[in-house]
Amino acid sequence: MKRTALITGATSGIGEATARLFAKNNINLILCGRRKEKLAALKNELDALVSVKTLSFDVGNRDSVNKHLNTLQGTWQHIDILVNNAGGAHGLDLFVDSDVNDWEQMIDFNVKGLLYVSKVIVPWMVNRKKGQIINISSIAGKQTYGKGMVYCASKSGVEAISKGMRLELVPHGIRVSNIAPGAVETEFSMVRFKGDENKAKSVYNNFDPLVAQDIADSIMYCVNVPSHVQIADMTIFPAAQSDATTIHRQ
Repeated sequence: MKRTALITGATSGIGEATARLFAKNNINLILCGRRKEKLAALKNELDALVSVKTLSFDVGNRDSVNKHLNTLQGTWQHIDILVNNAGGAHGLDLFVDSDVNDWEQMIDFNVKGLLYVSKVIVPWMVNRKKGQIINISSIAGKQTYGKGMVYCASKSGVEAISKGMRLELVPHGIRVSNIAPGAVETEFSMVRFKGDENKAKSVYNNFDPLVAQDIADSIMYCVNVPSHVQIADMTIFPAAQSDATTIHRQ
């Protein structure tokens, strides 16, 4: 029987790569994101492989999350895999210079959004006594760095939520995996630097960063281990990176 996965932030980067990999592995998809045209294009691409449903909403808006996710009926509520991927960084500034609007976006997307989506989906998993949750954290959730205080705090929140979910959901047969990537070249830096292409490119200069497919492969590993195995926490660096801020550049 085919599994079904719900992926947030499916319109780019890790979410998009995961959607493609899941489809190739015969996993039906519920793809969530804010960009309707990107969702439609991805659905059109993957429809030939698996059943695909798309939902366009902002994970940081609780009413919108509830409205759209509760349109899922019947077997579409039988979600085997939840990938909480939506989120991002906004700004890289000293605390005294940072924009409160950036703080709110990061907390809304990275923490509250993950909770809002999980609040709807997890009870369905509990009722079925099965499921797997993949929360996409960051090395920033394990190691705080300068000019990234609020982003790091939001990803530390993801780490704590993953641990708490695991404690509470083990009795219900639900596995929880926390994945913490290091430097991955996606739209991440373009968002962080508000579309400044030169700044975004400089983040990945003179070394080979991870790409979205690397993290998708790690997610696939977590969901394909035998049922008695739980990958609790995975930190993934490019070979040139050794901690949150240390990268060997050629």
